[in-house]
Amino acid sequence: MDYAVIEKAKEYFGQVVEEQLNRVEELKKASDWVDYSQVKPIIIGIIGGDGIGPYIAKEARRVLEFILDEELKAEKIEMRDIEGLTIENRAEHNKPIPDDVLEEIKKCHVTLKGPTTTPRKGDPWPNIESANVAMRRYLDLFANVRPVKVPKEGIDWIFFRENTEGAYIMGSKGIHVSDDLAMDFKVITTQGAERIIRLAFEYAQKNKINKVTIVTKANVVKTSDGKFLDIGYKIAKEYPEIECDDWYIDIMTAKLIDPKRRTQFRVIVLPNLYGDILTDEAAEFQGGVGTAGSANIGKRYAMFEAIHGSAPRMVREGRSQYADPCSMIRALAFLINHIGYPEKAKNLEMALDICGQHEKKLVITGRPTGVTGAEYANYLMETLKDPDLKEKWESYRKKE
Repeated sequence: MDYAVIEKAKEYFGQVVEEQLNRVEELKKASDWVDYSQVKPIIIGIIGGDGIGPYIAKEARRVLEFILDEELKAEKIEMRDIEGLTIENRAEHNKPIPDDVLEEIKKCHVTLKGPTTTPRKGDPWPNIESANVAMRRYLDLFANVRPVKVPKEGIDWIFFRENTEGAYIMGSKGIHVSDDLAMDFKVITTQGAERIIRLAFEYAQKNKINKVTIVTKANVVKTSDGKFLDIGYKIAKEYPEIECDDWYIDIMTAKLIDPKRRTQFRVIVLPNLYGDILTDEAAEFQGGVGTAGSANIGKRYAMFEAIHGSAPRMVREGRSQYADPCSMIRALAFLINHIGYPEKAKNLEMALDICGQHEKKLVITGRPTGVTGAEYANYLMETLKDPDLKEKWESYRKKE
């Protein structure tokens, strides 16, 4: 046995533990939530990202300008375009987010972000960390909130995925102990678990939802997942009017496609990796990841994004203009609601439902067989202009 290898691994693990204990101390210094009613102007950063990102970001920006036209003119809202979060620039700096780009992001209260490329083996890029993972960590965006609604199927889910811990926080810090042994790390803290689980229960209480489901693999991953589950049930005692149950991630993926069971789930809270898997599965019911948006929320900053990737193949094949902007536009609805315009956000969600699930006058296929992202954004804005928007949406709901 090579004891020098063991000692080197122990030293590295000690550094990892020290780093995480320092992070725990920072988590204990909790800041208050931003009150957007007291902020003027609210600064919204638009991040194009790379691949198809700039194309769908352009359309989402047009919709944002249309919806918040009065607020922009009254200087209640300010928009800023943030450049430089491309894979080329990140690779040049060998950082997931270059320092100057991060500084610009921190000058904004909220950001609307297009997809970014995360290098994988075989790509012509250095093995830099995911920009999303880094941004969530740098800005402490601990809650990834993803709703999925398909009324005709009786589906009305909202997922609270922990965003800054779990398997992903150490994704770039595993260790090749030897040629034969590679190890990665998973982290769950009391503070990290408490705040995401409490946010899920608070949402359920505020919206009069009587059930919260905790998803782990605590029967096998006993220490970290066990901690998450124990904290979940401890917090549940503070909300006696809300039923709390728990499922393991493997059977939960099966129950989401079980017509008899899936309608019983409403608010679902879970660690990072499981949340990533389950929300992509859930999005398929709504029409795929291209139709689903995502909110990444912290107490000081918030970032809203499409949940799909940068689709480099579409770029290579010259099809970027046919990319579906709906995921990013749905994320825009979450952003508008988050900064204090719930009625405008609801109107946008209704327009997205009407255009994408009911009327379907225009269809995006990602190819010339369908319409461009710009044409679809125009369709959405025309629908938003309809004075009978709510009545039309309600009529479709009644038919389901």
